[in-house]
Amino acid sequence: MTDDADSTTDGGNRRALVIGIVVVVVAFVGALVFLNGNDDETAETTVDSTTEPTAVESTPAPTSEPSTTDRSTTEPPATDPTTTDAPTTENPATEPTGPPSTEFPAATSQAIWPWVDTPTRFDDPVAAATSFAVDYLGFTDPRVGDFQAGDSRSGEVPVRAGAVGPTTVVLVRQLTEDDTWWVLGAAAENITIESPDQGATVSSPLTVAGTALAFEGTVDVELRADDHGEPIATDFVTGSGGPEPGPFEDEIEFTSPGAIGGALVLISRSSEDGAPVLEAAAMRIFFE
Repeated sequence: MTDDADSTTDGGNRRALVIGIVVVVVAFVGALVFLNGNDDETAETTVDSTTEPTAVESTPAPTSEPSTTDRSTTEPPATDPTTTDAPTTENPATEPTGPPSTEFPAATSQAIWPWVDTPTRFDDPVAAATSFAVDYLGFTDPRVGDFQAGDSRSGEVPVRAGAVGPTTVVLVRQLTEDDTWWVLGAAAENITIESPDQGATVSSPLTVAGTALAFEGTVDVELRADDHGEPIATDFVTGSGGPEPGPFEDEIEFTSPGAIGGALVLISRSSEDGAPVLEAAAMRIFFE
């Protein structure tokens, strides 16, 4: 009985040993499979991670950036014309504004006297003619006649150097809405101006021509500019000493005062001492 029990015990031990070895082997094999599975996942993860930079470094990204730059580059030219056009359209609207046209009406450009930018104005035509004869032409104590109307707003005033003698006719007109009187010129009995024309724009040298009857045939020539106290040029021409007016022609050189108005004035002087003005002709001109 003892031998059988011992053999039985030995057999059981061997089986237990075999089962233990099998369990160890199975565990070892399972561990290997598990480790191989992890290696595959790691490999897959490594592959995935390596492919992500490839997606970042792909060409579409840099291709889209230049297109964005191109759009920003084309935007400024589209903006510049809009900015430039705005002030351009504003200037023409601003240019017409300025001093009111009623301050110096265009009609006053015809007048020799008074100067338009001075406060001097005349409510009476005789007062205007007298001031012109004395303050502008240089008459000394003239004999001024009555106003002779030509129409409702213009006429003439005769002026003489003395009780007898040739007559200078001063032409006057109401040019403005305030009904003040302005001098347009003067015509002399013995002096005519044929050149230049009334209201002409002149430059140097200026040809002056006409006819005159004067003491020793001499007639003084003056070029006057608006707002100038003294003539800008003086000369003389020779007509006739009598009995009839004779022709004259001469060239007058001068320095232009600018694009302003003025007058051509021809004066016949007396033979008396001091050579006072005997008669005068005056014509409106413009300088360039």
